[in-house]
Amino acid sequence: MSNEPRNMRNESNSKIKESSTRTSYLVPRTSKIVTFKDLNAWKEGHELVLMTYRLTKRFPKDELFALTSQMRRAAVSITSNIAEGFGRSGVNDRAHFYTIAHGSVTELQNQLLVSRDVGYISDVEFENVEIQSVIVHKILTGLIRATKARAQEI
Repeated sequence: MSNEPRNMRNESNSKIKESSTRTSYLVPRTSKIVTFKDLNAWKEGHELVLMTYRLTKRFPKDELFALTSQMRRAAVSITSNIAEGFGRSGVNDRAHFYTIAHGSVTELQNQLLVSRDVGYISDVEFENVEIQSVIVHKILTGLIRATKARAQEI
């Protein structure tokens, strides 16, 4: 995923902007990355966490310790593993944690499908959060590739 401003990305991402009251967390390309919060993967992942919490807040109470909890844990795992990977000094360690975050995105995507199919979220809600999950997945794919390439250089 590129570091282009949101308004420069393709039309499919416009649904997110329309349905969300979010502030863009993206930093300009020239900004230096100092903390994990400067990573676009973490910023977009954080938005996915917030979207997930807003969705699951309306789930039936009998799902609190089932699907609700699983979805929230998977979402938080994304940003937690990005942060942990960023804090590691070795590039192989970083790539490992970014890969775990990548898997958590895929896990959440599956849980979103289940939520839609059992009627907990509408098709529109599913589409909006699915688009955000794809954005995070693509950014993480690029981050993993770049980190592994850096490991090859060392």
